[in-house]
Amino acid sequence: MATIAQTVTNITDWIVGLLAGLATMFLTIGGLRYLMAGGDPGEVEKAKSALRSAGIGYMLALLAPIIVGVLKGLVGA
Repeated sequence: MATIAQTVTNITDWIVGLLAGLATMFLTIGGLRYLMAGGDPGEVEKAKSALRSAGIGYMLALLAPIIVGVLKGLVGA
């Protein structure tokens, strides 16, 4: 039977994988939009927005284990 700590670790790993996957998808979409913008300022801005979202997603994926560790420390788990 899994302990609560193991369960939290498994959920954290799952969330990190999901965030990294979504960030990679946004990075790909942003890159493709930027390549196909053809100088259209509106499309370039949409591409930059997707690239920013990818960066935020990667940061969240990196910070998720740290946040969970801090929360574990606060609740004494």
